[in-house]
Amino acid sequence: MKPIAPRLLKSVRVAVPGSKSLTHRALLAAGLARGVSVIENGLSCEDTHLTMDALGRLGVAITPDGENRLRVTGCNGCFRGFSEALYLGNSGTSLRFLTALVVLGKGAYRLTGTERMTRRPLRELMDALRQLGVSIRSLKTDGYPPVEIFAGNPLKTTARVDCTKSSQFLSGLLLMAPCTPGGMEIEVTRGPVSRPYVDLTLDVMDAFGVGFQRNGYERFIVPGGQSYQGRSFRVEGDCSQAGYFWAAAAVTRGSVMVTGIDPASRQGDLRLLELLEHMGCTVTRETGGIRVTGGSLQALEADLSDMPDAVPTLAVTAAYAAGKTRIRGVPHLKGKESDRIDAVVKNLRRMGIRAEAREDGLTVQGGIPRGAVIDPRNDHRIAMSFAVAGLNTPGVQIENEACVTKSFPDFWGVWDRLSGS
Repeated sequence: MKPIAPRLLKSVRVAVPGSKSLTHRALLAAGLARGVSVIENGLSCEDTHLTMDALGRLGVAITPDGENRLRVTGCNGCFRGFSEALYLGNSGTSLRFLTALVVLGKGAYRLTGTERMTRRPLRELMDALRQLGVSIRSLKTDGYPPVEIFAGNPLKTTARVDCTKSSQFLSGLLLMAPCTPGGMEIEVTRGPVSRPYVDLTLDVMDAFGVGFQRNGYERFIVPGGQSYQGRSFRVEGDCSQAGYFWAAAAVTRGSVMVTGIDPASRQGDLRLLELLEHMGCTVTRETGGIRVTGGSLQALEADLSDMPDAVPTLAVTAAYAAGKTRIRGVPHLKGKESDRIDAVVKNLRRMGIRAEAREDGLTVQGGIPRGAVIDPRNDHRIAMSFAVAGLNTPGVQIENEACVTKSFPDFWGVWDRLSGS
């Protein structure tokens, strides 16, 4: 149980680790590359370790190369066989991307994870892979992990994919496509949600030297027979993690600068700054970082379909705002590490805040939250978001606080060091 102590944040400066999303993508591109890559400032956490462990079992050599730097010797687009199951915990990114990428190997691959992973949707990606001629089946519940993929058969070159539940289905196909003999034309039939993550995938592909064409988010053409090229790649700071500290400034009327964030980043969660400004905060871009200074908070209505990871953060902030906040466009949050809509609503109610789940999001009526024990449901983003509330409201305690290791192992160390200068 982690108690959160209220405190005054007069002028705080913090650093956050590298982007989890970019670390996954860079590791996978480097793993597929011809030659050696060096990844700097990558995030070291439970999820990325699962990706690295799986890549190692598939024939990719990953070794430390100095402080916060990895040396990756790629397999040039062809994974080796692996007879045992690849365990991917509750890392949906790892499992969905590798479900597509193991098609580049030979033989049978089994991908599995935690009990929660068995309830995270995969059907739409499985359907797209079957259109390409891949033999894939669920080992328990149809359309969900664990799955078995039979690789090595000739692949077709066109696929249609529904991305209303996750853009990761599209990103997995895109990452795999350059290494196939005939390339791929991908049509997105619905969605995608979380569009900025597709942009991040394409940015990494471009950085590692493979080409593609796109028509918005509807059609992608990736020539085959390409090779990812080994290179040096620096991972930028994680905007999702920065959001907890910016929200801390908002709810305490304090001032927090997060260093190492690119103001021109394509990470979708950077838009949290815009929403905080609408709520009454002041945002300033300074040398070396971005500062948020809290003000008198007002409710807002916002579509967060392109930044779903920021929903718990914004919802907790809304508990301290005047009026009713409406967050929409995020029905896919029900299939994350937890049902995040239900988790946020139930925990806000524990704090005496009127919150309601909606089909595509939730509403939060601002008020005066009271202390409560928060059940994060083993979801890192729920735990870190409700830590924000504890900076303003006495008596907030987070159960199973170790769940933050999924994406930010040193979160509590950084959090406990927050203080005004």
